[in-house]
Amino acid sequence: MPITSLNNFGVPTDGGNQVLLMPKLQYRFRVTLLGFGTEAATELTKQVVSVSRPDITFEPMTLDVYNSKVYLAGKHTINTVTLELRDDASGFVQRLVGQQMQKQFDFVEQASARSGVDYKFTTRIEILDGGNANLAPNILETFNLYGCFLTGANYNELNYANNEAATVSLTIQPDNVEQYAAGETEVSTVGGIGASVGRALSDLGQATTGSSPG
Repeated sequence: MPITSLNNFGVPTDGGNQVLLMPKLQYRFRVTLLGFGTEAATELTKQVVSVSRPDITFEPMTLDVYNSKVYLAGKHTINTVTLELRDDASGFVQRLVGQQMQKQFDFVEQASARSGVDYKFTTRIEILDGGNANLAPNILETFNLYGCFLTGANYNELNYANNEAATVSLTIQPDNVEQYAAGETEVSTVGGIGASVGRALSDLGQATTGSSPG
């Protein structure tokens, strides 16, 4: 088969056939927790099994009008992220998770933290390109989740019939999220959540729908 025929794989567009772009792969990622627990959380990065990426929703606002309804975007919600960890025999994962839980609430003394800044942490989710060791990976995408705390720590089940590693599942609630493009260390105009696109402003007399008033 001539190599040029590979250009025909993909969906035809107005500009001709589109060559298929390399996708990001689910198993090439790294998760880092900054300010989690009371000591360096590097060991958690090594024990990650899976993580969910950010899930953001807008609550619709309904305006009842003559013969119909118009919908606007209301307040947004940054939903929880789930992080699953292997429960290592050395006890590192259990200790770090326990430290974070104790920062949020002291279960022995029944005392809570003074304010959110005393226990909140940052979750960083990076998609990598497959590099390793001396061939360092390039970062294709970064999500920084700020103001995180644990809404749940599930130590999951033990089962004589299962031939699997024990795990701990963490449910993480962030306050805010920013998305960085490949090679960036801070948000720019390239694109993604938090990118500088300018505030969407129109004349206050503009319609709430997609068309201008007549």
